[in-house]
Amino acid sequence: MVIPGVASAAAREIWSALEAAEALNDEAIVLLDVRSRPEWAETGLAKGAWPVSMHERGFEQRLFAARDFAAGKPVALICATGGRSARLLAALKGAGYTGFIDVSEGMLGSRRGPGWIARGLPMSDLETALAALPDTLR
Repeated sequence: MVIPGVASAAAREIWSALEAAEALNDEAIVLLDVRSRPEWAETGLAKGAWPVSMHERGFEQRLFAARDFAAGKPVALICATGGRSARLLAALKGAGYTGFIDVSEGMLGSRRGPGWIARGLPMSDLETALAALPDTLR
């Protein structure tokens, strides 16, 4: 069941951390944390997010494998403060790809909001997140 807030957000490409957390909890999206491994280790990840760093070789293949694995669900992108996820979304849109969302607050907050961590949304450590990563994304 999709909650009303998520249903109204589905028409937009930029979501708050809270909207993404609700959709992730409802299994309505897949969330990719595109930050670096040191960032993941320092802060942890959103609970249920897949660690797929845009700073590592093979990122493009893993990004599209995640989209395929999502089976039609939107793929939300989160970084530290929304800068990298916004640039990535713009590049994907420019290349004609759809079905991606920017979680613009990021993990640490931005002008768009306080961020995943400050909102007190569910977190996971890096080891748990890596263990939950589907084999096709490793």
